[in-house]
Amino acid sequence: MDVLVSGKTSFKVEVPYKLIETGPKGEKPLIVYLHGRGQNILAFEKQMKSMLKLNAYHLFIQGPYADYGMTKEKEKWVYAWYLYNGRQGSFVKSLEYTAEFIQEIIDHVIKFIKVSRLCVIGYSMGGYMAGYFGTSRWKHTNELIVINGRIKTELLAGKFSKLKHQNILAIHGLEDKIVSAESQFKQIEVLRSKNLNAVFQGIKEGHKLSANMIQSATKWLNSIGYEIIVENK
Repeated sequence: MDVLVSGKTSFKVEVPYKLIETGPKGEKPLIVYLHGRGQNILAFEKQMKSMLKLNAYHLFIQGPYADYGMTKEKEKWVYAWYLYNGRQGSFVKSLEYTAEFIQEIIDHVIKFIKVSRLCVIGYSMGGYMAGYFGTSRWKHTNELIVINGRIKTELLAGKFSKLKHQNILAIHGLEDKIVSAESQFKQIEVLRSKNLNAVFQGIKEGHKLSANMIQSATKWLNSIGYEIIVENK
């Protein structure tokens, strides 16, 4: 047997996303939501429903990597944002590949809306992805919220000054046994040592996206200028 050719190539898959507008028409922030591992776009949209009270465009994106093994029901399939084989180089390459895919979606939807600022929020695996996207696409990102994830500051050598315009919030369960709260706290301290506007908020919970965490994210955004819709009585 002779091996005539071997190599690598790439492929693309169809990935759903949904853009929701809340509040009066006009220019407003765009909030991008990245779900955690073991979730899909439908479940995450339902979980983050309380954030729709913010006057904004809300863009929910589903991870591109499917895991069909957990259920046979298509609507309950879960998805991931990147592949990890234990090698840092491959991990970063996968993050970058997905960041390009997220940017393509954002570039497409902003053709049809007027965006004043961009916030990326991610939970768990989506938090890692949000952290990478926000710090690598610093020109586009104004706010970054990472919940129970870790911002990989080791990838920011020589780039810290480019993030001076950003507002960064890390919300973390202090009892998280999957992603260490101490590890994320250290990342925020690194950012603060570089005179960046970064805040760590610990909540006495584990590795779970709780109502308290979502409420904290909403309050923080409101405190820096994101408007809450006032319903007419």
